[in-house]
Amino acid sequence: MGGMEALTHAPVLARFGHAISDPTRARVLLALAEAPGYPSDLAESLEVSRQSMSNHLTCLRGCGLVVAVPDGRRTRYELADARLGHALRDLIGVVLAVDPASCAPDGTCVA
Repeated sequence: MGGMEALTHAPVLARFGHAISDPTRARVLLALAEAPGYPSDLAESLEVSRQSMSNHLTCLRGCGLVVAVPDGRRTRYELADARLGHALRDLIGVVLAVDPASCAPDGTCVA
């Protein structure tokens, strides 16, 4: 896999969790679940700077969730596996019963 490490089970979930723990990265993944995109277009539609988008895409690529596809002089990003789109749609369909005493609005756990 050209220097990339294939991960399964718990490490995959941990990387996925890290990737979606940031709201912007989660929005990027949801956007890419709908259709491949270019960094400048994603930055504009998600209202973040191009530098911020570049950093988020680098993280997502490093986690193995997205791939960069050369497209002429531009680079298009897409989900590394179509099943990620299905998983994301399944996850956002889950209804959670949250205990405000244990879980802050941003999702962090209160000890």
